[in-house]
Amino acid sequence: MRVMPFVQVLCLLALLAYLLLVGLENPGMVRLPLPLGRGEMLLSTGWAVSLFALLGGGYMLLLLLPPVVRGSLRQRKEGRERRLLERRLTETLGARVALPGSPGPETTVARGEE
Repeated sequence: MRVMPFVQVLCLLALLAYLLLVGLENPGMVRLPLPLGRGEMLLSTGWAVSLFALLGGGYMLLLLLPPVVRGSLRQRKEGRERRLLERRLTETLGARVALPGSPGPETTVARGEE
């Protein structure tokens, strides 16, 4: 699926657009335009930097989340396959021990001399 990289690029472009607007608009107080032209929000520079750091952290989470989820799913699948294989091996060994024609652990096979 290529949806997640597309969303990540859109988030990055939105962050860059806001940074450009902030850089062009104001030195001390930051005017952030609200989406769809519904006005603006007036923040101090410190609050604006904090907001952008929070948005950057969210973007970083979007970048890191898919590999972490993929790794978790892979580990879960490998564990499930390992348990299935161990169960089949145990059943096979149990069936071999239970066969009446096969020598048991106490029975020794004597070779006759001719």
